[in-house]
Amino acid sequence: MSFFAHPTAVIDDNCHIGEGTKIWHFSHIMSHSTIGIGCNIGQNVVISPEVVLGNNVKVQNNVSLYTGVICEDDVFLGPSCVFTNVINPRSAVVRKDQYMRTVVRKGASIGANATIVCGNDIGEYAFIGAGAVVTKAVPPYALLVGNPARQIGWMSRFGHRLEFDANEIGICPESGEKYKRNNNRIEYLG
Repeated sequence: MSFFAHPTAVIDDNCHIGEGTKIWHFSHIMSHSTIGIGCNIGQNVVISPEVVLGNNVKVQNNVSLYTGVICEDDVFLGPSCVFTNVINPRSAVVRKDQYMRTVVRKGASIGANATIVCGNDIGEYAFIGAGAVVTKAVPPYALLVGNPARQIGWMSRFGHRLEFDANEIGICPESGEKYKRNNNRIEYLG
C-alpha cells in the first residue's frame, strides 16, 4: 500500500487511493470512489461511491461525502460539514437516479458544520464560514456566512480577507498577492 489506513478504517474494493494519503479511525471509503495524492481523511468520514477527491484534500472528522461530490485539489472540508445529494428526499421514495452533482473548486475551504445543498458548486478559493448553509452557487474567492449563506466579502488564495482600494485593487497583507475586483468578480494578478 502506498497510503496509510488505520486498522479500524473500512476500505471497500475498487477504490483508487493516491500515494501518501492517510485514512484515520472508523472511516469508510466505499467502492468506486477516488482519492488523490497526499490527502488526509479524518476519523469517522464516509466517502460514498463515485465521490472524487483531488490531490492534497483535507477532510476533517465526521464529514459525509455522498455520491455526486467532486472536490478539486487543495480543498479543505471542516469538521462535521455535510453535502446533500438529493433535493427532496423521502424515506419511502427511491431517488438514486436523481443524485445531483456538487463541485468544490480548487483551494476552497468549507468550515465546521457547514451544509452544502446539492447542485450548488463552490468556486475556487471560496471560503464558507462555520455553520453556513449554502443554497446557491458560490463565486470564486467569495466569503460566505449564515443560514442561508450570504456573501460578506472576498478571500485571498492565502486565506485572508481582502480589502479593496478606490481602484478596486486588493493586496493580501500576509503574502503580497494582488487582486482586482471587476463587476463583482475577482481576478488574481499574482
